[in-house]
Amino acid sequence: MLDIGYSLSSRFPDPPQTDYREADTHTLRHDLFCGDVYLADPETDRELSTAWGWVPVLDFAWALCDIVERIDRDPRGSRSSTPQWAELDFTESADRMVFERRFGWVDVTADWTRRDEPPLTFNHGELRREARDFLHDVLADLTDMHEGLADNPVVWDLQARFPRV
Repeated sequence: MLDIGYSLSSRFPDPPQTDYREADTHTLRHDLFCGDVYLADPETDRELSTAWGWVPVLDFAWALCDIVERIDRDPRGSRSSTPQWAELDFTESADRMVFERRFGWVDVTADWTRRDEPPLTFNHGELRREARDFLHDVLADLTDMHEGLADNPVVWDLQARFPRV
C-alpha cells in the first residue's frame, strides 16, 4: 500500500501579484506552491518526508509521474531483472530521492535518512496509479485555491500527459 501527500507552507507564500492563468512552466514548477511532501507505506508505518517547507509541491508531483515512466522503459517490464533507476533532486539542497526498479517493484530511498534504514518498496503499477492520482489531487486543490490556474494551458497539458489510471 502507498500513500502520497503534501502540505503547503505558510512561510513561503506565492507572490500576491501572480497571474496563475499566464504562469509559465518554470514558474509553476519551481516558484509556486511550496510546502512539504511525503511517500508512506501505511502497512509498515514508515515514510520518507521532507520537513523543509520550501519543496515545490506541484513540481514534486510532476517529477514523480515522470520518474515512474522513466523507470518503465525496459520492454520486458515487470519481468526485467535489470535495475532501472532515476533520482528526484531537490534544487535548493543536495538531497535527493532515488527510485530503483527491479522486476515489478520499486525501492525508494532518500539521502536524508539513516544509511541502515531499508528502502520503502512499492509495486510499480501501484506507484504509477498513486503518483497520477496525487498529481490530479494536487491540481484539483490548487485550482480551487487559485483563480485562473484551471485555465492555464500548462496545467491542461500536464493533465493530458498523465491521465488517471
